[in-house]
Amino acid sequence: MADVGATPLAEVSAGARHAPPDSAVRVKIVPVRGLPLVGAVLVGLVWAIAANALWALDFFHVVAGAVWTVLDLFLGFVLGPTLGRLSIPARGEFTARFMPKMVLIMPTAVVCTLAAGWQLALHLGNVLASSPNHGWVVASMVVVAVMAVIALGILEPANIAVLFEMRKPRPNGEVIARLMRRFIFTAGITGAMQVATLVIMTRLAT
Repeated sequence: MADVGATPLAEVSAGARHAPPDSAVRVKIVPVRGLPLVGAVLVGLVWAIAANALWALDFFHVVAGAVWTVLDLFLGFVLGPTLGRLSIPARGEFTARFMPKMVLIMPTAVVCTLAAGWQLALHLGNVLASSPNHGWVVASMVVVAVMAVIALGILEPANIAVLFEMRKPRPNGEVIARLMRRFIFTAGITGAMQVATLVIMTRLAT
């Protein structure tokens, strides 16, 4: 992948010295090789909405929603506690390899889930007040809207801020640790809210 502002990870902790050139892991803000895949997914989403294709809309909504749900649950309840027990250099190396992928995955999953879900609700008539599922759809919209605000307004900016801090010649380890705590904490909140979404979605499906 092409590097966008590369910094050796050995400098993540304060006062750390440069790692040998052959062992330096470099930080990427955006994994460029993943952009074509994201573009293809968004093109498919646009086609599904334009064609109002029920199967395609259901596919995008279910798959993207599953990705979003699994990521939130994994980040909040599995990765968070594990990351807190790692040494600072290990956290830095993991962060540099994991966080750039989240720059692409999380926004794509959120956009596909929301866009396909709304079009699907229109297609099935669930947004109409006369629909027996109207109340459940409104509840789902409220929960998902809050999660989207958290994901795109708090979680993703924290993700990008970590990567920019790690690009600096002398990254501040305390700043990175604080941002990572914010990232994991907000992921945990959305993970808990995903449980409510699962209840609503299974209720709608039946």
